[in-house]
Amino acid sequence: MRIVKAAEHHIQEIAKVHVDSWKETYNTIVNAEAIQKKTYRKREELWQRIIQENQSITYAAKTNDGKIVGFINGGKERTGTYDYDAEIYAVYILQAYQGQKIGKKLIHTITGKLYEQGHRSIMVWVIENNPSKYFYEKLDGKSIDRKYLDYLGVYEVAYGWNDMKVLFKKD
Repeated sequence: MRIVKAAEHHIQEIAKVHVDSWKETYNTIVNAEAIQKKTYRKREELWQRIIQENQSITYAAKTNDGKIVGFINGGKERTGTYDYDAEIYAVYILQAYQGQKIGKKLIHTITGKLYEQGHRSIMVWVIENNPSKYFYEKLDGKSIDRKYLDYLGVYEVAYGWNDMKVLFKKD
């Protein structure tokens, strides 16, 4: 498994992982309409914009045969509301590849890069009923907020780390 900086030629695969992992993970958690709105075409357009604008960092997890099976995206904390400089905006890994430390490798990579850019603290939002929230708790993320997302019909919780070094130095 290799972690690579995402580029334009990865967009189609990243969009596929985004949609497929949404369906795998959230099928029984969020409302059906939200799931149906996540299409490959719309996600490709989104990732095209994200990668071209270059306002955030995206890394992809590639298998030894070159297939993208997960990705992470993050950058500056978006709202200015929280006492954290950086934020992980998205982490998605295909269900068949979960439990193989890919998430940890993606977190290590992006937090190391964000630290190099001068960020010292980080947060992430995760849907409360998503089992992956335990991943962040295992990484000693502190629960810092909770909000209701009307468009999904679920609560989202935020986890934060005052010192992001623990995330890229942890094994």
